[in-house]
Amino acid sequence: MTEANLSHVPITEWAALVPELDVRDLAHSQDVYTRLFGFTVNYTRPGFVYLSLGRIQWMLSQIREGGSWQTGALDYPLGRGINFQISVLDVDALYKRLEADSYPIYVPMKTSIYLEGGTEHEQREFLVLDPDGYLLRFTD
Repeated sequence: MTEANLSHVPITEWAALVPELDVRDLAHSQDVYTRLFGFTVNYTRPGFVYLSLGRIQWMLSQIREGGSWQTGALDYPLGRGINFQISVLDVDALYKRLEADSYPIYVPMKTSIYLEGGTEHEQREFLVLDPDGYLLRFTD
């Protein structure tokens, strides 16, 4: 991906929580997040990209030796013990795009019901691992 084909869109309001994920191959991760997952590049600097998808804001940072924020070994899959729920406008279209690209689906599309007290909430969802093993749960 070259600088010429990136869409730089200004952030008008910063999210209160923005995950920053360390990645092994920033160019590859950026390609997957933009081309397949549908994120937009907001800005880049060497070793870093800031992305958004609707109101979601996301950062990817190239792993570097002696990174000052690394709290332990960065072995695949990264992000063990966490999944990121990402609400998208058209979860079916995203699922079809990933299938068409033969992107591995970790948990196939399904309808789940989650309880909030006595209220049932239904959502369609599927899960994938990003290139570094971070678990992403895309929902409608």
